[in-house]
Amino acid sequence: MKCNTVFNIIVRYCAIIPVLILLNGCVGMGFNSAPPPEEDSSLAPVTTMVESYGDIELPIEMKLVSKKSMAMRTDSFQGGIHIYRGRVEISSLRDYIVASMRNHKWKMVGEASYNNVMLAFTKPNKTCMVVLYEDSAGILGKTQANFYVTVDVAAASRLNPFGEPIKQ
Repeated sequence: MKCNTVFNIIVRYCAIIPVLILLNGCVGMGFNSAPPPEEDSSLAPVTTMVESYGDIELPIEMKLVSKKSMAMRTDSFQGGIHIYRGRVEISSLRDYIVASMRNHKWKMVGEASYNNVMLAFTKPNKTCMVVLYEDSAGILGKTQANFYVTVDVAAASRLNPFGEPIKQ
């Protein structure tokens, strides 16, 4: 009987020792493992601008696919096809783009959706069509945003900052 009791005590200690070792290793980590921010460090950006337009933005998770994108600039025209991909839910990306475009004074002139989402926006001298779609991989896949942008640079020089024609 005495041997059985000693055996039980040894088994208990053998079970407790690994747990204590694990807890001891975790004690140094603490709950806040991220280093405190430095006083002079700037915050990481939360958006990215589509090419050099300055008034079309996306969440930072969306990255440019430069091999599938192209742009053109002349004295009177600027535009291109810009492809972005990232792990973003298509409905939240749609909402983000609509809100962002509205904040940058774009007018939404059309929307169509079925499996994909197509959005159309205009400004006095600009047009932007966006087509959003998800990879067939579902939740593990990525969402793609195709931007088709045109800017009439010549017309922009004949507009005031509010997009109204300048009367001469």
